[in-house]
Amino acid sequence: MNRIGLIISSFVLALALASSTLFVVDQRQFGVVLAFGQIKTVITQPGLNFKLPPPFQNVSYIDKRLLTLDSTDKEPVLTAEKQRVVIDWYVRWRISEPTEYIRNVGTTENAGASQLNRVVRNAFQEEINKRTVSELLSNKREGLMEDVKAEVISQVQGQKPWGVDVVDVRITRVDYVDAITESVYRRMEAERKRVANELRSTGAAEGEKIRADADRQREVTVANAYRDAQKIKGEGDGEAARIYADAFGRDAQFARFYRSLEAYKSSLSKKSDLMLVDPSSSEFFKSLRDGLNPLGGK
Repeated sequence: MNRIGLIISSFVLALALASSTLFVVDQRQFGVVLAFGQIKTVITQPGLNFKLPPPFQNVSYIDKRLLTLDSTDKEPVLTAEKQRVVIDWYVRWRISEPTEYIRNVGTTENAGASQLNRVVRNAFQEEINKRTVSELLSNKREGLMEDVKAEVISQVQGQKPWGVDVVDVRITRVDYVDAITESVYRRMEAERKRVANELRSTGAAEGEKIRADADRQREVTVANAYRDAQKIKGEGDGEAARIYADAFGRDAQFARFYRSLEAYKSSLSKKSDLMLVDPSSSEFFKSLRDGLNPLGGK
């Protein structure tokens, strides 16, 4: 029984020893073998590898993929005209030389990101101090990002290279600080209100002008129509007078009789009309006194 336990214990110990000496490097990582804190070897190819068991040797893994560092600092930066702006940016970078990276930066990606954040922030501050706000918002911003990238690369590839490649540096946002932004919004609002009031005033003046012109045209049209109507009426009255005169000239007695009938018709147009006259002395009934012959015949 003790022999079986010894065999099992020996087998477990052998497995533990084997697991401590074997390690696998993923294709997305560098494998760095450290012996008492010193770099023993760097493994760049994926696969199964061997090392001495701890504490003689340990393995550290470093990501070899393209990494993204986003800005976290919200401190304002001064432009050339002393305007305070806040910028957001990001950096695309990767670890290319793990030996130099571990010696000069650290054994984790966070160590490199922390130091890279400081370098990029200082580079942006230096370049933005040379430029105006309009340049930050125009196509000259591309030149700014190129200058910052060149400055960052010169820092990470200096006397003590970091072993990293800086692929790209980009600005994602440029904005005023909150106090200035609020002031700008108020000025914009006041300007828009001024323009709106100016447009309303111009529209009201144009409306009054159009209404005045329409009233003038109406008065002119009505006056011209009244003039033409009076002219036509005058011509009609003249023609009627001429016809009456011609009729009187042909048969004056019949004309008087006809006009008397028209007068009767106008005076007694309703059944309720009542007229009290003396037939013997009124010219109104002269035609009736003359008999049925309107022309005065016997």
